[in-house]
Amino acid sequence: MKYSLFTVSVPELTPEQALIKMKECGYDGVDWRVAAIPEDPDILKEEPSYWRNNLCTLDIETIDEKAEEIKALCHQYGIHINMLCTYLTCRDSEEIIGRCMTAAKKMDCTRIRINAPSYDFKRTYGEQLDEAVQGFKRVEALAKKHGVKADFEMHMRTIVPSASAAFRLASRFDPAYIGVIYDTGNVVYEGLEEYKMALEILGPYLDLVHVKNARWVKKETEGKERFVPDWAPFTDGYADFERFFQALKETGYDGVITFEDFSSAESSKEKIKNDIFYIRTIVENLN
Repeated sequence: MKYSLFTVSVPELTPEQALIKMKECGYDGVDWRVAAIPEDPDILKEEPSYWRNNLCTLDIETIDEKAEEIKALCHQYGIHINMLCTYLTCRDSEEIIGRCMTAAKKMDCTRIRINAPSYDFKRTYGEQLDEAVQGFKRVEALAKKHGVKADFEMHMRTIVPSASAAFRLASRFDPAYIGVIYDTGNVVYEGLEEYKMALEILGPYLDLVHVKNARWVKKETEGKERFVPDWAPFTDGYADFERFFQALKETGYDGVITFEDFSSAESSKEKIKNDIFYIRTIVENLN
């Protein structure tokens, strides 16, 4: 297996600082967070955070222009660019999706993330699935044109929270160009199925695995005490990594494992080091 890091989870590090630490800890690749860089000075003054002032982000507005520079920086530290993780969906314009695919090709990166739409409670699932199919037909055509693969992530509150739902969408397309990202933390929130069965359902569409952890905790929300999902350290959540990696082994997955840790108990540099050590130990024991 190869190990990569999704930079959304290390918001206080610059791209070069992240690469230095990844090289030190034995990562093979990087999944770059690709998003618009905030222009609001108040946001830029904030402490770094996952989804607002994230310093380890590549600007989607200049991603194609700076592709060679980013590629050279990664090459300097011996880190392969595994994925450009955009926040685009299949509904976005062909221009911006195509620009990100062009950037990926310049970086020798074979995959980008283009997600399925969020679930709209005011409309039927069938209508939303049909629209997503039409959207991914455009994405598939662009992927063929640019010679890259577009993966959508199994994600809570979208129309693809589970392996079954993801397969229902992905199966309309060629697995050479459209794939699925299985996420061990997201399915704790919504969409958890027996690991081995889920991987068997996805079959050739499983293209990448995200590992993180989550748990359900009791909190007061809207004036009531109830259980709600929240992120957790790798060693203290609901995901059963031993069983999950056993399922990966039994179903023949030997691809990339991408780390994405949203817990707050450790600094980014500590998580980069400790998470890969924890998962590697599990994999080595299985082997």
